[in-house]
Amino acid sequence: MFGDSSPGLGRLTERPDFALVGVLRIPEAQTSPWRLLWRRIGMAVLLLAIATTVVYVGRDGYNDNVDGELSLMDALYYSTVSLSTTGYGDIAPVTPKARLVNILVITPLRVLFLIVLVGTTLSVLTERSRQAFKIQRWRHTVRNHTVVVGYGTKGRTAVDAMLGDGVQPAEIVVVDTDADMLERAANAGLVTVHGSATQSDVLRLAGVQNAASIVIAANRDDTAVLVTLTARELNAKAKIVASIREAENTHLLRQSGADSVVVSSETAGRLLGIATTTPSVVDMIEDLLTPEAGFAIAERDVEPEEVGGSPRHLRDIVLGVVREGQLIRVGEPEVDALETADKLLYLRRANL
Repeated sequence: MFGDSSPGLGRLTERPDFALVGVLRIPEAQTSPWRLLWRRIGMAVLLLAIATTVVYVGRDGYNDNVDGELSLMDALYYSTVSLSTTGYGDIAPVTPKARLVNILVITPLRVLFLIVLVGTTLSVLTERSRQAFKIQRWRHTVRNHTVVVGYGTKGRTAVDAMLGDGVQPAEIVVVDTDADMLERAANAGLVTVHGSATQSDVLRLAGVQNAASIVIAANRDDTAVLVTLTARELNAKAKIVASIREAENTHLLRQSGADSVVVSSETAGRLLGIATTTPSVVDMIEDLLTPEAGFAIAERDVEPEEVGGSPRHLRDIVLGVVREGQLIRVGEPEVDALETADKLLYLRRANL
């Protein structure tokens, strides 16, 4: 999944924004085609009404070859044939003032009217420029987001869990080399970057240097180690969570800068073994890991009135205390008196 990047993708961050279209993809709200059509029709009618009003107000400067006078209907007729560039010539501006109005008002309206008429074609032609503008704006504003490396089964599940915990799709950036996976991520409303996460330039494009957390869900352990090293070099403060297949590689991930390491094969094996004797335990663990229903494991700050007390006497079922970045289980004596900066890991109902 994360082999060498395609030729020509090097030094991405030094490229102009329009050259990143297709590499960095910013999601956008989907609008109904019928809504777009009615919006364009409404714009065309508005332009026609403006032109008609301008012509009718200045009707004394126009000559009608039929009866010499310009009625409101004549003004509408003249505006229609003028904006559509038909121009029969039966009604024409004859005074300098009317001709000046045609130059300064009617002609720009004619151009806008034609743009509306061929809006679909122009939309396709300007899509690249529009995407380049969105990329430029996103790169200047993205902060404290989450970068997910790999959108396979593990990556998608991680994203689903974050979304279930209330994280907004716009706050998640997916990096992958598989175009099909990136398409699925884009359809979910996520920002996507096409490229190998083993390259620092690709990670910079994903905003790793400004990210709050990084999830590494690569298919290979050696890739996970290399991505972790690169990500930690770019961001010394972000929380890095990495997944590996073999437990023997855990120390490599830790040394590379990972804050948390999940061993997917051993975790799955333990659950399989437990399920043979106590399947209800597996159901409970699945419940805890599913944020949408039942119970969930959450983290919160210690409230002022709880400082100095024991976590075992709180209204919440506390599983552990995070003190100075270290997890301490409730049974340990050093957490019998809670401190102001502590964080509590507790059970909560998922629908609360």
